[in-house]
Amino acid sequence: MSDPSREKDEVPTTALRRGWTTGACATAAAKAAFVALRTGAFPDPVEIVLPQGARPAFALARHEAGAGVAMAGVIKDAGDDPDVTHGVEVRASVRPGPPGSGIVFRAGEGVGTVTRAGLPIPPGEPAINPMPRQMMRENLAEAAAALGEGAPDLVVEIGIPGGEVIALKTLNPRLGVLGGLSVLGTTGIVVPYSCAAWIHSIHRGIDVARAGGLVHVAGATGSTSEEAVKRLHGLPDQALIDMGDFAGGMLKYLRRNPVPQVTIAGGIAKMTKLGQGMLDLHSRAGPVDLAWLADRLAESGAPTEEVARARGANTALEVLGSARRLGLPLADVVAGHAWKTAAKALRGTPIALEIVVFDRDGALVGRMGFHPVM
Repeated sequence: MSDPSREKDEVPTTALRRGWTTGACATAAAKAAFVALRTGAFPDPVEIVLPQGARPAFALARHEAGAGVAMAGVIKDAGDDPDVTHGVEVRASVRPGPPGSGIVFRAGEGVGTVTRAGLPIPPGEPAINPMPRQMMRENLAEAAAALGEGAPDLVVEIGIPGGEVIALKTLNPRLGVLGGLSVLGTTGIVVPYSCAAWIHSIHRGIDVARAGGLVHVAGATGSTSEEAVKRLHGLPDQALIDMGDFAGGMLKYLRRNPVPQVTIAGGIAKMTKLGQGMLDLHSRAGPVDLAWLADRLAESGAPTEEVARARGANTALEVLGSARRLGLPLADVVAGHAWKTAAKALRGTPIALEIVVFDRDGALVGRMGFHPVM
């Protein structure tokens, strides 16, 4: 239920400053509100225990108490991560629940509700992922025990003011999480710039498509190719997988969780990299091999002097421009090689695979149509 600009939970590769997930902030707010509900005083800062045992403390941004209810808010600090939820206030309102009910979660302002199958939370439930729920249950139980109580019966409502607007920048609407953000995080800690959250979103997107009975999904490297492939096939939003540079992450998951038809869409540079045999299409994994692309231009029927010129080109787009000027099917040839790379990752499945190449305006310039990968 998330997109790449949200929470990351894998081992860092840089010295950038870490932050806290919305799940950790919600847990801190819920614990502070619960303690105030029972004692009349808000702990500030409030300490929580994370799944791996760390015990960070969070300052409260606000706190209010009324008859039978208490509310606390914590400002999310995502560290040095480019997180769309950095700086939001995560609020928790806590009130007593019916005896024997345990802890029941509700979606407050700015927290979404799940409406489609295939996500970790069933339809109809607030978009509070399993680990944040577990964190809140465990920390509330610990706080109750410290007060000499047994397992508490509580209604915990999590809100993120402004979350409904922020959620439009995420994959939530496409995944069927409506009305706001998701409360996420598996460790409680945001590690800057990891790719874990993006790949997680790819997997959940495939899960939702499969649960919805879709027989065709399309992974795109960017927004232009995504809109273009949507138009090309008339696909619904839930069939569009925000693959980005993670072709391998998408294809490997589809190998284990197949869909009958799969399209990969992108521009000439990314599809050239896929054709070269790369499954990570990010620049960090390596540049476009212009010598390889020049060979594909020769394969398209270009004269020797054009091939030589292509070897000295600045970009893949420049080579594509030369091919189009000459009326040569370079993008089709590149699509064919990209198909072979992707097919290897899908081997052993009944999937029919297609590669489509678009220019910067979203015009179709190359294609390798659907063929079974078996």
